[in-house]
Amino acid sequence: MGKINFKPGTMLNPVPAVMVSCGNEEKHDIITVAWTGIVNSEPPMTYVSVRKERFSHGIIKENGEFTINITTEDLAFATDFCGVRSGRDVDKFKEMKLTPQPGEKVACPSIKESPVNLECKVREIHEYGSHDMFVADIVNVRVDEKLMDEKGRIRLDLAGLVAYNHGEYFALKRTPLGKFGYSVMKAKTKKRIAGERRQNARNKKNRKNKR
Repeated sequence: MGKINFKPGTMLNPVPAVMVSCGNEEKHDIITVAWTGIVNSEPPMTYVSVRKERFSHGIIKENGEFTINITTEDLAFATDFCGVRSGRDVDKFKEMKLTPQPGEKVACPSIKESPVNLECKVREIHEYGSHDMFVADIVNVRVDEKLMDEKGRIRLDLAGLVAYNHGEYFALKRTPLGKFGYSVMKAKTKKRIAGERRQNARNKKNRKNKR
């Protein structure tokens, strides 16, 4: 079967759906963003692309900072709400019963209910047709203690993450297909990782039973 040609479009899927908080105590907002990602590792840098007419656009441009809040299944409803309602009309923290948490390295609040918060300072603004891209340095990362394992690793696989795919939100629940470098992994290493996964599954089950 052949392929069908479409006109150029934003068909890169799935993408993250994150809530970006910005502003200060007097004027703040949360905007849901799917156009985001990592652009550099040393120093750690990210970006968010925001439509020029959005309320958050002016706040981010004025203050030069924002916080990316990772979303989960429990936050999916709030994530959608913050993407379709304007901060000009509603206080999204109040409407969605989200807790504004003071930043450590930025003035804007983060969302306490989010398992991971990336505090960012804008480095560059690239103006395009429909969106402006705010390229930023990640100056601080805050992680829920419950996601840290005994080895000090962040277990985001336990957070109930979601992704956005062509207009719908999907839970990332499937078993991992492989770990980075698994295509060239030695048999001994594969066996060790399989054992770790079994142990992690048992630990997860035990945590559920204790609730």
